[in-house]
Amino acid sequence: MARKLTVYQYPTCGTCRAAVKQLQTQGHELNLRHIKEQPPTVEELRDLIPASGLPINKWFNTSGDAYRSLGLKDQMARLTDEEKMALLASNGMLIKRPVVAAGRKVTVGYREDELERTYGGR
Repeated sequence: MARKLTVYQYPTCGTCRAAVKQLQTQGHELNLRHIKEQPPTVEELRDLIPASGLPINKWFNTSGDAYRSLGLKDQMARLTDEEKMALLASNGMLIKRPVVAAGRKVTVGYREDELERTYGGR
């Protein structure tokens, strides 16, 4: 059953493009949000993170330049979840992408089988 999905993505990211293509092929209507220009707010993250079933640390793009340049690897253990959410909301490039959301279903990162299983096709 196709549905409307919100996809937080970075348009030049190969895995984001692959996810968008897969979801469009499955017949979903997509609300594309440029993760750098319009990252999820702290309020949105308060809903998205628990719905993903992942710990907040799994939301960080640990291989990205922003994560490394801020030296977050050494700070993560000291930060509260609220501080981590504020960081994610302040810089979309810190977020592992794409993030796909449909109500209480949220996936982070791109794995073809996970998108198929979670959002299905037509």
